[in-house]
Amino acid sequence: MSEAISFDDFLKVDIRTGTVVEARPFPEARKPAIILLIDFGPELGVKKSSAQITVHYTPEELVGRQVMAVVNFPPRQIGPLKSEVLTLGFEDENGAIVLAAIDKPVPDGRKLM
Repeated sequence: MSEAISFDDFLKVDIRTGTVVEARPFPEARKPAIILLIDFGPELGVKKSSAQITVHYTPEELVGRQVMAVVNFPPRQIGPLKSEVLTLGFEDENGAIVLAAIDKPVPDGRKLM
């Protein structure tokens, strides 16, 4: 387990829902990845993310899927892409990433409570 943090520390992490509007392979990445364009609604708009999720997902099946992402980390340069958000997932038993899931549709841009 990680070091304990306060509830106020948790509230600083801005986790929002978004819908993948475009997904494509990212062959320039050092580790296999997919570039996601995620719509976070009118307040935040569409943001880019590089996600190492190629074991369990293809770009085609990701379009239209709702995901969760941290939207208030600084952008990170990954090869030629500036990744603007951190898409959330968990490692499976082999270390491959499985996306964190939202089990019912919610409006894009909603904050995790």
